[in-house]
Amino acid sequence: MITVKRHPMLWVVSAPSGAGKTTLCDRLVADEDTITYSVSCTTRAPRAGEIDGKSYFFLSESAFDARVATGEFLEHAVVHGNRYGTLVRTVRDAMAAGRDVLMDIDVQGAAQIRAALAFDTALADLRAAYVDIFIAPPSLRDLQLRLWGRGQDDEAVIEKRLAGAADELGHWRDYQYVIVNDQLETSYRTLHAIWTAECRRTQRLAD
Repeated sequence: MITVKRHPMLWVVSAPSGAGKTTLCDRLVADEDTITYSVSCTTRAPRAGEIDGKSYFFLSESAFDARVATGEFLEHAVVHGNRYGTLVRTVRDAMAAGRDVLMDIDVQGAAQIRAALAFDTALADLRAAYVDIFIAPPSLRDLQLRLWGRGQDDEAVIEKRLAGAADELGHWRDYQYVIVNDQLETSYRTLHAIWTAECRRTQRLAD
């Protein structure tokens, strides 16, 4: 009897704030039980209900520095005064267990990962498994209306997010796939179709 296996994949999804990335990714993770979110490291303090090793790996500044120095991070950055990063080991452990890893990160983090995969021969296994997707709003005006509609931020914060979004949108060509999220259901079907196609691409006959 012929059986088919596929290699687990490393998925990176980026989008400006308010473009609908989290909604789309959460639905894909809920629908496909082989996908898991990557657990990041952070230097910020745990919030109520957060669990070390599940929500984040909570590290001291010195522990974070030590991992940077030994090249253990696939990507890392400072966000709102705190440091965040994804360990290569975390990604590999999940993939070794047969799980696809989904990273919900910004364009800078995605660029770091691409650079690491391109130049570090030790990451050849991850390079072969890598897929990235950019989620874009139909327009900046549409994004502005969505941010207003959420009612979570004041005008100054929204303007700052829009300025950042304009810069992020300039990076869409760096991604293998782009989804313009004008209709949520249509966008999800597109995301799931990409998922299905990439799953088939990585299939192989079992040894």
